[in-house]
Amino acid sequence: MLKKSSLVLWGVVLFVAWNALLLFFLWTRPPAFDDHSHLTEEVIRLAQDAELELEHQKDLLRQIHRYSTLWSKKRKKVEEAGRLPPPAAASNTGALPATEAVPPRSRASPDAVLPVVVIACDRSTVRRCLDKLLHYRPSRERFPIIVSQDCGHEETARVIASYGEAVMHIKQPDLSDIPVPTDHRKFQGYYKIARHYRWALSQVFRTFQYRAAIVVEDDLEVAPDFFEYFQAAFPLLLADPSLWCVSAWNDNGKEQMVEAGRAELLYRTDFFPGLGWLLLSELWDELEPKWPRAFWDDWMRQPEQRRSRSCIRPEVSRTMTFGRKGVSHGQFFDQYLKFIKLNDRFVPFTQLDLSYLKKEEYERSFLPAVYGAPELRVEELQGNQRRDLGTVRVQYSSRDSFKAFAKALGVMDDLKSGVPRAGYRGIVSFLYRGRRVYLAPPSDWTGYDPSWS
Repeated sequence: MLKKSSLVLWGVVLFVAWNALLLFFLWTRPPAFDDHSHLTEEVIRLAQDAELELEHQKDLLRQIHRYSTLWSKKRKKVEEAGRLPPPAAASNTGALPATEAVPPRSRASPDAVLPVVVIACDRSTVRRCLDKLLHYRPSRERFPIIVSQDCGHEETARVIASYGEAVMHIKQPDLSDIPVPTDHRKFQGYYKIARHYRWALSQVFRTFQYRAAIVVEDDLEVAPDFFEYFQAAFPLLLADPSLWCVSAWNDNGKEQMVEAGRAELLYRTDFFPGLGWLLLSELWDELEPKWPRAFWDDWMRQPEQRRSRSCIRPEVSRTMTFGRKGVSHGQFFDQYLKFIKLNDRFVPFTQLDLSYLKKEEYERSFLPAVYGAPELRVEELQGNQRRDLGTVRVQYSSRDSFKAFAKALGVMDDLKSGVPRAGYRGIVSFLYRGRRVYLAPPSDWTGYDPSWS
């Protein structure tokens, strides 16, 4: 295991070596021009570039030095309590090669530390996110908060700094524009977000060597039982290799579409929800080497990444977004996101038996419930007919019929690699006019068709 003191020493060595190379390059570079004025301009430009790189390297060194002492104290305290096994030594690349088989589960304790990583940029309203996290956080030791900031926005940086040692503030050092194809210039923001995610998660899993992390963005507000939910679901994620994340989000979680009185309900979903999600370090080992340059969340939804694995998601969301403005320019916000119901009561998830969410048990109960429900046509549902039937099923058989029925019933109708939002085996569960509805494919369903996207 690499100790933090060694990491600081290596940081110093790399810092000095890099700057020595820069100076050597400047001194030994042959003149590119005969004209002295051009040569002077070239030397000035190179000196300015060198100065920027020096600042870049010094910033990295300051971050490593700032948190080395803090990390050493935290790790000592946690390891003495027997809650966090020593991490494996980090490799030079910081990643393990991905294989076709699903990677083995971590043997980390179910009571391991779960840091919350807040992905921030230029929203000074990050205060709303941090205030709720700190208000509901049951333990500073169990749930350290790391705010990773991109963009270099000074006002946002001041807001984060105002929390002092209550949060750890790290800064993405590379703020440069990213070369993108001409037709992607308007998507520069998505490229920077993907770069920031990669840097932030690498800090969490490589530098700080946590075994798992909860990821939220700076425009999310959390529910009173946000931490309780993830603490209870973490052992499930460790135990079931058919799971690859736990999410706080229900894509179809508008107030009239969820059973708020049963906030303890949890589901499996084949759709990666994001918006407050827990992952293991093993998953980062797998994803980091092939991390995309942009659109990371839709990339996660591709079959090559999902590999038939599922996430856990709640009936009632444990996060809500208040960030209408962003790189997506409010896409879906006015129609869906601002209506998402945030859970407002505490569910003691750690006292509940969640084993029913393991794949085999879940399918033994969930699938018979779906296909045992009487089938109803969309028109009958819209006309509020056959109320005596209670829970019902609406069956679709094609991409077009799914989209038509979803739109008619107020469900999000977009598909990613053929997977409907919040769907499991193609089944989407929601409330419509107070009754449970399963929008489902035929019972002989054989898998998703990516061409449906």
